[in-house]
Amino acid sequence: MAASFYKWLAIPAVLILNNHENQAITGSPMGGVHPFYVCVTEINHNVADKTLEISCKIFADDFEKVLTQKNKSVVSISQPKDKAALDKLINLYIKGHLSLKTDSKQANFSYLGFEKEDDAVYCYLQVDNISAVKKIDVVNTMLHDLNNNQINIMHVNVGGNRKSLKLDFPDSQAAFSF
Repeated sequence: MAASFYKWLAIPAVLILNNHENQAITGSPMGGVHPFYVCVTEINHNVADKTLEISCKIFADDFEKVLTQKNKSVVSISQPKDKAALDKLINLYIKGHLSLKTDSKQANFSYLGFEKEDDAVYCYLQVDNISAVKKIDVVNTMLHDLNNNQINIMHVNVGGNRKSLKLDFPDSQAAFSF
């Protein structure tokens, strides 16, 4: 038992050492490349406020790359030259790659803003006037235009019931019933 326990400790140690070697070579904690491409979208139904609260967690470097491609000029999330212009770019990108239907009706969300934390960007959205939800249909193509190894993970919370689904590129549609 002790031998297998130490074997599992060795794996994170190797990953940490490799990460530090990459940082020493490239100056980036991820060495400029990370081993997988994941976006996590969380949707929570807030009964009291009658809203869907949505957050998207995206690797900052990937998000900057895709926004740079779309904008045809360098985009920096860490040090934006114009925060209002960056908010507009992010809003347009998300609205072009994420859509929701609640109980078969198109749900229009409002972009609330973003924040960068370590290597991730959190984007916040909200859908108003949602008093009850029985079904949520999602089309999620976040970062599909950047990488064909993209994985989009969806977590949906309604009435204390949490459901999750993983969408591997090119899959983009998910349905959650409550």
